[in-house]
Amino acid sequence: MSDPVSALNGASFQGFATIREIGPVGMIALRAKGLKALDKAIKAAIGVKTPAQRRIEVNGDRACAWMSPDEYLLMLPYAEVAVALAKLSKSLAAEHYLAVDVSDARAVFRIEGDRAADVLRKLSPVDFDRLAPGEVRRTRAAQVAAALWKQDQGFTLVCFRSVAAYVMGLLTHSAQPGSEL
Repeated sequence: MSDPVSALNGASFQGFATIREIGPVGMIALRAKGLKALDKAIKAAIGVKTPAQRRIEVNGDRACAWMSPDEYLLMLPYAEVAVALAKLSKSLAAEHYLAVDVSDARAVFRIEGDRAADVLRKLSPVDFDRLAPGEVRRTRAAQVAAALWKQDQGFTLVCFRSVAAYVMGLLTHSAQPGSEL
């Protein structure tokens, strides 16, 4: 088996905010709604609780984000996805659900620094002054679908891998000194 490679090989940019492509990150799209065993299954698979609506639960390098009323995005170390899928399968065996490894279909970026929100304000129709830590937004970055949340001293943004170079270009252009709002 070959080593996993992130979409942009860890590309980074330093402007008035720091832009980094991080990865590879393990990701599981979990479709399930109203299941009795859901909370225990997510906790067993990745060690975090099921998030409330429009929230993300983070514990170190593991997280679970609410994506829609019946969809969650589980994030964990890339090498542990198969084990987590097996745990979900065991915990939810009697339930109707779908769990799929989407690790290689996504790209993940960190936008960090005191002015990180300024970079994203140019790209997404989100009120970043009101976005609370741990709150997830499914939105767009310019014209592509994205999910983002505030975490630590910045933001994490997830998009499709096929548009990773485009998104990196958007982020780096938006973080250029002289392009401040």
